[in-house]
Parts: sequence; structure tokens; C-alpha cells
Amino acid sequence: MSIYVDADACPVKAEVEKVGTRHGVRMFVVSNGGLRPSQNPLVETVIVPDGPDIADMWIADRAVKGDVVITGDIPLAAKCVESGARVLKHNGEALTQANIGNVLATRDLMADIRAADPFRQGGGKAFSKADRSRFLDALERELRTAKAL
Repeated sequence: MSIYVDADACPVKAEVEKVGTRHGVRMFVVSNGGLRPSQNPLVETVIVPDGPDIADMWIADRAVKGDVVITGDIPLAAKCVESGARVLKHNGEALTQANIGNVLATRDLMADIRAADPFRQGGGKAFSKADRSRFLDALERELRTAKAL
């Protein structure tokens, strides 16, 4: 079992390292660069070349059943769910076979709405303490479930 973190713009890297270390799980923190490598022997910092979705492809090519993937990227999440990995968004929401289709459809719909109105401002809601707490609880549950399998 491994944890893969889509680390570009990930607000919960420290939390993943804390929980992963407690469980003795190997972690791969994948980005295009700009991250300070962890001194933790369980954490491998993977720097991929610049380019669209290179980090996503690196993770998708390696994540398998029993692994846990942390990402906010819905297409990456769909590929990982398809390969049998357990996927969590940064707010603790689990993405599964049961909900990934709806999540992808909603993502595509929102992209179309944004494209249709170039003057639309704003984005998603800010990442909160409650989101961080939900993520910690969800990651703990996912790791315990993955270990039990």
C-alpha cells in the first residue's frame, strides 16, 4: 500500500505525512517542482517535468488497488478509481465507483458554464479548518480500510 499525493496546490501535504507516518505507509509527493523535500524516510518527493498533466499521468500509471490517492483533480481521480485505488479530495470527500460519474459530469457542466460567461468571477469556497479536520478523519478511515483488505 502506498499513498500518492497530487502535490501541486495541495493544502493537506503535512496532514498526509503525519497520518501516513503513523501507519508506516510509503508516500509519494508528486509535483512539477517548488516543494521542499521531506526528511521523512517514508516520503519520496517526485519531481516530474513541466507539462500538462504530467504529474497526474505519473500517479495514474502507478496507483493500484489498495493504494490511496489524494487529489483535487477529477479526471485523475476517475483514472485512479478505475484502477481500484481509494481516492480522497482535499476536503475529505471520498471519490468512488458509485459517485465518480456524477462528479465528472458536474465538473464538465461547471466548466461549460464558466466558458459561457467570461465575466463570471469567483471560484470555489476557501479551504477551512473543518475541511482539514474532515480530511484527517477520512484519511485515517481510508488507511485503516485499505490495511484491512
